[in-house]
Amino acid sequence: MWKTVDSILIGVLLVVSVIYVIITCVFGSKSDAMSGGASQIRTTYRGKPGFDDFMSRFTMILGAVFMALCLLINIVQTRFLHS
Repeated sequence: MWKTVDSILIGVLLVVSVIYVIITCVFGSKSDAMSGGASQIRTTYRGKPGFDDFMSRFTMILGAVFMALCLLINIVQTRFLHS
């Protein structure tokens, strides 16, 4: 049973990692750290969240899911498959 759970988790991890890489490559941040930050003026009022805000939040959530899946796979493999 745990071998099946492990295989499913690894499959989900593979899908999440491919989506994460694609989103990071295609929708990279336009406000890069090396772009000379003095050229843009930032204010506290941002208005409605746009597509960039959505992609930034989605990328952060995918990163957290990736990390949680890695930890869960590690727990399953060390506690249940090697005993």
